Amino acid sequence: MDVNPKPDLKNFPGEVHETPGGGIITSKLDDLIDWARSNSLWPLVFGTSCCAIEMMSTASAKYDWSRFGFEVARATPRQADVIVCAGTIVYKMAPVLKRLYDQMADPKYVIAMGACTISGGPFFYNTYSVVKGIDHIVPVDVYVPGCPPRPEALIHALLELQNKIRTETPMSGRKKSA
Repeated sequence: MDVNPKPDLKNFPGEVHETPGGGIITSKLDDLIDWARSNSLWPLVFGTSCCAIEMMSTASAKYDWSRFGFEVARATPRQADVIVCAGTIVYKMAPVLKRLYDQMADPKYVIAMGACTISGGPFFYNTYSVVKGIDHIVPVDVYVPGCPPRPEALIHALLELQNKIRTETPMSGRKKSA
């Protein structure tokens, strides 16, 4: 029985050269930094309505978003990398959301979850107080459509955000040239 199983390195941005005493890892520093950043995102959850229930279930044992590197959900923006906004945003809450976004350290990312967050949802036509999408307040990186979206859709959005981070240069936020 092998006590030290071989780790799954298909997404690791380098090569492992086996030696008799272990192994040597070679990689480009930029790729290694992007890999580490994309697999250790700390979310700030901003749930205001029914989409927040689906977001909470994504962190539960059945879906377990910690498998993908989203382990530490933070209640403070100063320790978060990504804000997951789930639910209806009214104009009274817009300055709070903007303040939370501004307090996050760079690089920072936003996931808009649900029809109400993306476009105002069914409240778009019937009320004056609903923001017609949080992209009017903060820049959005990934949209998760649905009313409410399933936990699988949020996990897919988190994986898409990881892919986006892997293709950026570490400090500029621009896409890597091929």
